[in-house]
Amino acid sequence: MVGRSLVETTWDVVVVGGGNAALCAAITAAEKGASVLILEGAPKPYRGGNSRHTRNFRCMHRGPLSVLTDTYEEEEYFQDLLVVTKGKTDEGLARMAIRESEACLPWMEAHGVRFQPSLSGTLSLSRTNAFFLGGGKALVNAYYNTAEDLGVRAVYEAQVVHVGLEDGRFTHVEVELGGETLRVEGKAVVLAAGGFQADIDWLARAWGPSARNFLIRGTPYNRGVVLKDLLDQGAESIGDPTQCHAVAIDGRAPKYDGGIATRIDCVPFSIVVNRDGQRFYDEGEDVWPKRYAIWGRLVAAQPDQMAYAIIDHKSIDLFMPTVFPPVKAETIEGLAQRLGLPAPALKETVEGFNRACREGTFHPTELDGLATEGVSPEKTNWARPLDTPPYYGYLLRPGVTFTYLGLKVDETARVTGQNGRYANIWAAGEIMAGNVLGEGYLAGFGMTIGTVFGRIAGREAADHVL
Repeated sequence: MVGRSLVETTWDVVVVGGGNAALCAAITAAEKGASVLILEGAPKPYRGGNSRHTRNFRCMHRGPLSVLTDTYEEEEYFQDLLVVTKGKTDEGLARMAIRESEACLPWMEAHGVRFQPSLSGTLSLSRTNAFFLGGGKALVNAYYNTAEDLGVRAVYEAQVVHVGLEDGRFTHVEVELGGETLRVEGKAVVLAAGGFQADIDWLARAWGPSARNFLIRGTPYNRGVVLKDLLDQGAESIGDPTQCHAVAIDGRAPKYDGGIATRIDCVPFSIVVNRDGQRFYDEGEDVWPKRYAIWGRLVAAQPDQMAYAIIDHKSIDLFMPTVFPPVKAETIEGLAQRLGLPAPALKETVEGFNRACREGTFHPTELDGLATEGVSPEKTNWARPLDTPPYYGYLLRPGVTFTYLGLKVDETARVTGQNGRYANIWAAGEIMAGNVLGEGYLAGFGMTIGTVFGRIAGREAADHVL
C-alpha cells in the first residue's frame, strides 16, 4: 500500500534524505503550498542522518540573540572560516550562509527547536554557537513533527538508487522499498542525502588502504549512492574526496555511528604522541573550536592511524567527560605500559616537554600564550608540565563525520551540470558542503550549511513548481 500510494502521485517536491537539510527544505516547500515527499534511507529510529548526533548551530548575530551572548558579526565569522579552511571556500556562498544564519535561529525556534545556554567545557562557544536542548535528536524530532503537521509525507528505509534525468530535467527517482524498486515521479527534487563516509571502499580509493582503519562517527546510512549517481550522469563536482570532517575520537568507539559522544576534547591540555611515544604537532595551536577538526587528519597520518593523548591530574576536569573512562596510572612508565607504548620513549618525551614549559598564567578557555621553549614541535598555548599524578591516557583514532566531495551549486542551491544548471534539481547539506568547506571544519558550521541551503532549496523548488 505504501509503494502504491507513492507511485500513483506526482509530487511537487521530492526530498531525498531525512536529516536537517532535508527537513528544512521539506518544511519550507510545504509552507509555500507544495506537496512534499521525504525519502529517508534509514529506518525510523535512525532517521536524521548525522543531524541526530549534532548539538549546536553556529550563528551570526549583531547583539544578544536567544541563548547567544554579545555579538558575532559577519567579518569575524568569515575570518574564522578562512582560518580553518585555509582559504579553500567559495567566498560568495560562504558569506551568504553566514548572513542567512542570523535569520535561521528564530526560524528554527518557530518550528519547534529549543535551545539552551552552552555548558561549561563545551568548547567555549557561548557567543558563537546555540546549543540544542535535547541535542540533535530533539531537533530532528521537532522538525519531523512540524513536517507532519504541514502534510509532508515521510517514508523510511526508502533508498534512492537513481535520479532520473531527461534533457537536463529531473523526472523521477528509483527507490528501493520493501524489496521492490519503485519509480516515484516529481516536479522538482532536493538532494540532501549526505556524503559517502560510510562507504569504506570509496574512502580507501581516495585515501589508500589506511582508510580501512578509520572509524565512521557519522551515520552508516550515508554511502554516497545518490552523489555517485548524479556525478556519473554528468553533474559537476566540487571538493576533494580526501577532505572531510574528521576528528580524533576514542579508539574504543564503534566502527559506525558513535557520534559526538566519542570525541576527545582534552587535546589542548595534553601532549599527543604516536605509537613510538613521539609528539608530532602543536596541541595548543588555537582554541579548540577552530582546531578540533584537524586532529582526525593528523592522527590518520600516524603509523597505524593511532595516537595517544596524555594528561595529568591538573587537567582532568577541564573538558567534557568522555564516554569511556581514560586509562589511568600513577607513573608515566605505568601509563605507557597500560597503553602499549614504549615506556622509555614516552618518559623521555614527557621529561623533555616538561623542561620546555615556562612560567606563566594558565587560562583554559582562551589563548594564554603559555608556550614551550626549546622543544619541537612547540606547544604555543596551555603548556603546563605533566607532573601531577595520577596520569591519564586516551587512545585516539580518526573519526570521519562526513566527506566534502559533493555537488556544485549556485547561490540558489541549484545543482550545476556539464551544460549549466539543472532546471529543477537543488541540493543542501553535506552533499554540497564542499562548496563552502574546502578543508577543515568550524564547530557547528555543518548545521549552518544544512539549515541555510535547505531553506533556500525548499523555497526555490516550491517556487519552480507552483
